[in-house]
Amino acid sequence: MTSAKRGLSFRMLDAEGYSGAVPEFPLTPSTTDDLIGAREASIWATVWTYPQAIAWAEEPWRHETIAEFCRLKATIEFEPGSNAALVGQMHRYRDQIGLSPAGLKENGWKIGAPAVAESASVNAQAAPRRKSSSKARLKVVSGGGG
Repeated sequence: MTSAKRGLSFRMLDAEGYSGAVPEFPLTPSTTDDLIGAREASIWATVWTYPQAIAWAEEPWRHETIAEFCRLKATIEFEPGSNAALVGQMHRYRDQIGLSPAGLKENGWKIGAPAVAESASVNAQAAPRRKSSSKARLKVVSGGGG
């Protein structure tokens, strides 16, 4: 059964990503390590270029969760001995904010270029393919049979 038949529809997010203003980091500054703080700011700026940020910009209630993901990712990167529970939590954050295939599906998002797909569909409809008869597709082979 297709998604349309089940009443499911996905929001198409532009593959080129988000180009709007990056919101202010909503968490208090990290006081444990300046390197981690700088890295979490870098991750924050980077994730706001992703296609998912198109939806996040409309959902400010997600911003703290996205910031927590950035802080956790920075912490894990700088602490090689991070335990499995922290790594597992990072994967859960990825799902929640749509940074994994499962998370995209859970949020009802797809990444693509809808303008290109629509254009191709319109072009296909505008120039229908000519059908040829089965006789026209046959080739004559010289040399006889037998």
